[in-house]
Amino acid sequence: MTKSILSIAALALALSSCQSPTDPFIIQKHNIGLLTDSTRVKDLNLAFPNDSIVQFKKGDEFRSGANKIDIYAKGGDKLLSLSTSQILDSTAVIKNVQILDSRYKTDKGISAISSFKDISENYTISKINNLISNIVISVDEINASFTIDKKELPANLRFDLNLNIESSQIPDNAKVKFFMLHWL
Repeated sequence: MTKSILSIAALALALSSCQSPTDPFIIQKHNIGLLTDSTRVKDLNLAFPNDSIVQFKKGDEFRSGANKIDIYAKGGDKLLSLSTSQILDSTAVIKNVQILDSRYKTDKGISAISSFKDISENYTISKINNLISNIVISVDEINASFTIDKKELPANLRFDLNLNIESSQIPDNAKVKFFMLHWL
């Protein structure tokens, strides 16, 4: 009797300790794979153990983009571009992430190669900003923004910066130019 109770307890412990590994390409509100909104620069090697991390060195603080860190796959493809909260600070956290590789997807299948239709059918559009040559679509549900080139829009929407662009005016097939996550 004691052996069967111990066997059941051991089995229960083994099953409860089993976790499915985190998908390294899943995008969620507070993480991308193992990279979270609280990951420090010094811990990036833990989030990307099989990838190359390229960051600026001391002395580059006066260069534009000195707080930018690029993540490359071992094959050389650029995966992500990260911006930190502080320049050249190993304890700084990641502030923004630009998604460059189409393998990174939200749980609803949105990636860097999605169309406006994909975004609008899966998420609530929080805001649309009308800029000089782009529009930026914000989705607060996942702390994301999607930039679409105005060349994708009808001609009457391209040049008036004061125009309030509605989601119904954006063509379904308009492609995402930049996919960003914002964590601070």
